[in-house]
Amino acid sequence: MLSVAFYSRPTLQILEDLIGKVLIRKSGDGLTSGIIVEAEAYRGQDDPASFASRGRTKRSEMLYGPPARAFVYLTYGMHHLFNVVTEQEGFPAAVLIRALEPLEGMALMQQRRKTDDVLNLCSGPAKLCQALDIDLALNGVSVSSPRSPLILIERTNEDEKRKDLAWRPRVGIREGRDRLWRVYLKGSPFVSVK
Repeated sequence: MLSVAFYSRPTLQILEDLIGKVLIRKSGDGLTSGIIVEAEAYRGQDDPASFASRGRTKRSEMLYGPPARAFVYLTYGMHHLFNVVTEQEGFPAAVLIRALEPLEGMALMQQRRKTDDVLNLCSGPAKLCQALDIDLALNGVSVSSPRSPLILIERTNEDEKRKDLAWRPRVGIREGRDRLWRVYLKGSPFVSVK
């Protein structure tokens, strides 16, 4: 388990450190998981791409809340997106998980996504939410508790070579593209935007 203290550090450091960690979803249908290969940060009320840029609202409330919590929201009225709240309570910051390399529960993910294409299972924030069955019911759950249905952990076989990361502009936003706050694992075929 990644401790709450892990998420209380500066968001851009957390962003980099989340690459290579494992996201696990425990549901009634079974266990699904994947290695994080792409993520992007949203930080502070001065970030024009953050929900917090409009101040504290019902939609942005979770961004201000304790670190190590899931911030799940619906976009375009149909796609769920999963973020991890970061930094200290009261300061709006989160990391959007953009892509995973599938690990466990591949058949269940393929069934949920209605595809056999492994590269298409979790190669985008809405796709990974569909594959792992992440929806609004998980908004606010701890991602650092072993009892949680949604957990972030270290990889158990941490013998991987040094991470080769790329820092790029965030995707799908109009303002704030000058901030290189999207990071991904170079060479990974599972990222959403290459």
